[in-house]
Amino acid sequence: MRLLVTGGAGFIGSCFIRHILNKYPDYQVINLDALTYAGNIENLSDVQNNLNYTFVHGDICDKNLVHDLISQVNTVVNFAAESHVDRSITGPEIFIDTNVKGTLNLLQASREIGIDRYLQVSTDEVYGSLGPTGYFTENTPIAPNSPYSASKASADMLVRAYFETYGLPVLTTRCSNNYGPYQYPEKLIPFFISQLLKGEKVPVYGDGLNVRDWLYVYDHCEAIDVVLHKGKIGEVYNIGGHNEKTNMEITRIILDAMGKDESSIKYVEDRLGHDKRYAIDNNKIQTELGWEPSLTFEEGIKLTIDWYLNNQNWIENLESKKASLV
Repeated sequence: MRLLVTGGAGFIGSCFIRHILNKYPDYQVINLDALTYAGNIENLSDVQNNLNYTFVHGDICDKNLVHDLISQVNTVVNFAAESHVDRSITGPEIFIDTNVKGTLNLLQASREIGIDRYLQVSTDEVYGSLGPTGYFTENTPIAPNSPYSASKASADMLVRAYFETYGLPVLTTRCSNNYGPYQYPEKLIPFFISQLLKGEKVPVYGDGLNVRDWLYVYDHCEAIDVVLHKGKIGEVYNIGGHNEKTNMEITRIILDAMGKDESSIKYVEDRLGHDKRYAIDNNKIQTELGWEPSLTFEEGIKLTIDWYLNNQNWIENLESKKASLV
């Protein structure tokens, strides 16, 4: 298999590339990444000399580049996306450019060239917000509540349209909140660890009772792998960890692991349009494709916190990069 992985220098994309190269030594991977603030080529320093791996610095909005790269592969896995909800609230335009127009470029080139499979990596946030009970299934209506989730929902609809209209062999995965190594420290877990390492307080939105389903990143990568190889063309597969936690529960776990108490918390005004609860029903991917998470949350969060504590230079390098961009 020859894969184009877009957004492969980001958090989940880099872990997926590492997973693929380790599991399938005969696969070839081209990594296309624009290296925006959240893209970090250091995430893949351990595979940069692998003869089956090629990095290309570029943007999925570049039609000519996208067409050229897709002509060299038979499979596309699209991770490339602006993904931080807070940033989408203050600056939504880039989310439409990358997440919608960029996806359209990939789909169009894939159609023109005639690839074997196109997999769109999406999010459970396209479903909107859940009440205190129930789960998102693949049949839950799309109801995004932020500019970020609206852009991802739009991309998902384009993927569906290219299957229904042109017969493009597509697959879509929608995951719950990922955690693990190499996550850019604007997201909750690495951000809180980073703040505490600097002796600062961690900001908790509102009452801290918003619920998320947490999925260890390498379990997610294995699920994408399974969908890519076994999934039914045209289908959507939800991927969750069955680990529902409130933001306060996550905060207390991190505080405890780092020897801090609740005096290190500061409560801040709630995010605009903040979805109250996400939770995913994994039944389809489990029963049809045989995937389920390998780690409990307790196992995964310990591995994650230990990784950040043992790789503080990784966070420091990102902080230096961020400062140089200001």
